[in-house]
Amino acid sequence: MPVSSKNKKPPFTNRHQGRELALQLLYAFEMISGKGPGSISTLKTVIANYKIVEREHEIPLNDFTIDLLQTVINNLGQVDQHLKDVITNWKLDRLSHIDRNLLRLAVAELYFFGDIPPKVTINEYIEIAKVFGDNDSPSFVNGILDSIARKSEKGKDIQSCPHQIV
Repeated sequence: MPVSSKNKKPPFTNRHQGRELALQLLYAFEMISGKGPGSISTLKTVIANYKIVEREHEIPLNDFTIDLLQTVINNLGQVDQHLKDVITNWKLDRLSHIDRNLLRLAVAELYFFGDIPPKVTINEYIEIAKVFGDNDSPSFVNGILDSIARKSEKGKDIQSCPHQIV
């Protein structure tokens, strides 16, 4: 007898789904904000209007997702600088919206979420790149995040910043 979809456990953790949702909401935030700096009020509007129509089940908006998004927005200059330090042949605005925002989320998680091991963060965002990015996204994301992690291990600055809920 087939197992009902109601009895199936979700294939990913709440954090994994939260990361996917954060990417989608950050993408929407960037589209609304344009090239200019967005604000927390813009982010709150995006979150308030959140609804995923392509999924069988709506992904719940959890504290992790909101915290991750707020961390990116509140520290965007610092997050982008970490990316610029390792992406030497590209400008951030030339990256695809998906790759840029995926990397922003990953960098924020690496630097501000001390309870998550860097390897877990990197692997999670590679998997998300496989779903949302183009064919080259997973290897591109892997290379960039690996460079950031290696550079930061030398300086011991990954996760030295305390994670603060804003």
